[in-house]
Amino acid sequence: MTTTQRGLCPAPFYQEDIFPSNGGFVSGRFCQTSSTPIGNITCCLPCPASDWTYSDGFIQRTEAANWLNVAAMVATMFCLLSFLILPVKWTHRHYLSICLALGVGFMELAFIVPLGSKPEQCFNAITPNDMRSSTSCAFSGAFLLFGGWAAVMWVFWRALSLHLQICWEVIPGNTFFYSALAFGWGIPAIALALSLSLTGVSYRFGTVCHINHTNGLQVFWGPLLAFAAASLIIQGITFGYCIQVYVKSLLDDDPTTDVSSGLPSYSGSVRTRTARQAVRRVQKVIQLQWRGVAVVLIIIAEVIFFAVVFVSMDNNTISTEADPDKARPWLRCLRDSGGRKAECVHLARELVVKESIILAVLVCLALSGFWVVLLLGRWSMVLGWIDLFKRRFSRQHEFVSADARRLSSDPRTYEMLNSVTSPQTAVKTPERAAMSPNSLSVTQMSPGIDQKIDYFGREARYQSPATSFSSPRPPSAGGWTRDRTTTFSSLGSPKELKE
Repeated sequence: MTTTQRGLCPAPFYQEDIFPSNGGFVSGRFCQTSSTPIGNITCCLPCPASDWTYSDGFIQRTEAANWLNVAAMVATMFCLLSFLILPVKWTHRHYLSICLALGVGFMELAFIVPLGSKPEQCFNAITPNDMRSSTSCAFSGAFLLFGGWAAVMWVFWRALSLHLQICWEVIPGNTFFYSALAFGWGIPAIALALSLSLTGVSYRFGTVCHINHTNGLQVFWGPLLAFAAASLIIQGITFGYCIQVYVKSLLDDDPTTDVSSGLPSYSGSVRTRTARQAVRRVQKVIQLQWRGVAVVLIIIAEVIFFAVVFVSMDNNTISTEADPDKARPWLRCLRDSGGRKAECVHLARELVVKESIILAVLVCLALSGFWVVLLLGRWSMVLGWIDLFKRRFSRQHEFVSADARRLSSDPRTYEMLNSVTSPQTAVKTPERAAMSPNSLSVTQMSPGIDQKIDYFGREARYQSPATSFSSPRPPSAGGWTRDRTTTFSSLGSPKELKE
């Protein structure tokens, strides 16, 4: 830029009046007003501001974290495709696991979008782009906000499900299922709409858009941290109950003899048995749900870390705007050095969050996908894919003999064959089959519909004998009851009965 294009501001700053406020995130400009002999002049730092507050190569390191999300997305997609295609015996899939993996996948998409679009971070020399001026910013910011909310919500429902099973012995049913689906996806959608309309997203650092600091705490971070805290409290109560049950079982595991009477104390044995049953029940649930518990704790820890870092960034921005004197030593250094930021970076560290902490946040978010696969996935998924490809590409043509369908007397070999065929028919011999026009057909030996023996737990149909004229009746329907003392001898002869 020439001196005329910079206005009256020294290098590397630009005069704000030269650039109109008709696009981009105007509130994201880093500007300060100075008094001069000709009046007040507002000078702004060139965009992006992160290039001046952090060391060289910071943007490249953030892009490296974005590529880590590509690997995490591949792992997440493997897990989701396994849930979708493989039978449940290989995946042990559950809707809580599937929805949590989807939420983490949305977060990973936020970091993958900029890798393909290569967005421009700045609308002009001093104004960063936002969701209205950059399509890539809108999509990356929306995926990040929605994915973060979805991950927190499904962590909350998983913690609540485990709490109900362990502490209240309640197995979540259809009501819990539909409520989880409605609130697990409905609340993130509502939160996304409110965040984009009341706060918005823009390029604050790197190539991914993050939520703005204006009203960010009230609209986004506050409710998100509230659900994360609720999940942590529920998980803590569940752990406390497990510890209480275990300690109680140890205290109740004493001799069951009443010293005063010398007789066994049956109430003590009952208490011990009940405590041990509770311990076994808790151990069984934890053994089945330990992966989910680990995912809950890891996701909550990452969300809290992520929120604390960004709230600190917002507080630094707000405090700098409220007290411009905090930034004056750094800005004066940039002015005196002619824009050589390497000489002034040490002064900017007091105004921003440390570079290492921001990179740690980005890496932790990328690792969420790997944690989901490691804890919600199973090695049996790999075996399931191997079995699927073996059955798909190496089919074995087996020969099935007609004698294999002959009805066996062993109930364990019973087959549900056609019941229309007469019970007297038999399987055709090879000689007869050769003479028959349907030489490949097999006459089935299934019993008639009234002669089937029930081998599957259903009540067998009553078959009346051929010489019987009676039908089964309950005792109250006129049969002989236990209190009747009448005998056949007291009824008289058949002739008398007839009369």
